[in-house]
Amino acid sequence: MTDPVQTLAGGLIVSCQAYPGEPLRHPETMAQMAEAVVAGGAAGVRAQGVADISFIKGRTEVPLIGLWKDGHDGVYITPTLRHARAVRDAGAEIVALDGTRRPRPDGLTLAETIARLRASAPTIVMADCGSLDDALAAHDAGADIIGTTLAGYTGERTRTDGPDLELLAQLVTRLPGVPVIAEGRVHTPEQARAAIEAGAHAVVVGTAITHPTTITGWFRRALRPPS
Repeated sequence: MTDPVQTLAGGLIVSCQAYPGEPLRHPETMAQMAEAVVAGGAAGVRAQGVADISFIKGRTEVPLIGLWKDGHDGVYITPTLRHARAVRDAGAEIVALDGTRRPRPDGLTLAETIARLRASAPTIVMADCGSLDDALAAHDAGADIIGTTLAGYTGERTRTDGPDLELLAQLVTRLPGVPVIAEGRVHTPEQARAAIEAGAHAVVVGTAITHPTTITGWFRRALRPPS
């Protein structure tokens, strides 16, 4: 069987997600979006929600990173063991979960969550981290992949305009041999290339490819800057 992590090496992962209440918020729509980005050369897809994951799994063959967002504050990316199991069982080859050192809603530690998840079936885990300390702790807890997903969103680091390349470089240096995925505010091909050159195993792009509402806003503001 092909190793999903190695399949992603050097590639583009496209996050196909829509926010609650938006016109594109439908599993069939996200599955079509996933098919479209795979046709364009995406090495993998990242998707949110059990229904979306299931639909996308049935329509694509690239590695699928799945997560389940529950809530808006604190630990809300696949926050509990129950969420993680559901994401895996829906068809995700890689389960992404909050990899910060913050308390988890079900009271389990990250290490306990990963261990119990793997007790029922082999599972590849991606830890969405916000700092170097998060990443080191997540690696010690058993995470297979480290992501910069939460850099700038947990209060430990200043939110950069683009990807946090400084954090990325720190992770690559401190975790040699561990796949580090750059995610968060990658808005241009040049930024994606810079992340790979900084040592990223792969790069996740979401908003700049799959969120037309935001992209439209970028162009509108360029044409009509705020007064």
